[in-house]
Amino acid sequence: MSANPSVPGGLAARVDVDLRPLRYMAGAMLALGALLPHLPGNPGVPCPLRTTTGVPCPLCGMTTSVKATMRGNLHAAFTANPFGILAVVAAVLLLVRPAWRRLALPVGVLMGGVLISWVFQLHRFHFV
Repeated sequence: MSANPSVPGGLAARVDVDLRPLRYMAGAMLALGALLPHLPGNPGVPCPLRTTTGVPCPLCGMTTSVKATMRGNLHAAFTANPFGILAVVAAVLLLVRPAWRRLALPVGVLMGGVLISWVFQLHRFHFV
């Protein structure tokens, strides 16, 4: 990822994302989302921030949300982290649209998404 120097700084600036390496991560996420519910003990990835401090991070619940989305349980996915549904949709789009090579995302959109996700998690875990 790199900043686009032709756009002024601040929240209007854009981050140029190379989508090619993200395709591998998208495929791995979808494969793990489909596989993990079938493994004994229902493994997941613990949140390092929440494990050490008790405070959830913006990505808390993503593994649960992706697994639920892959099973078609959108209510459970939304309850865990609504951005997990978006991650699955984005991953599928990356895999079915190989011609897409780059994406320029506004910094404000990225920061807004992180902020919304974090407020959601803080509310979910009764911090706000």
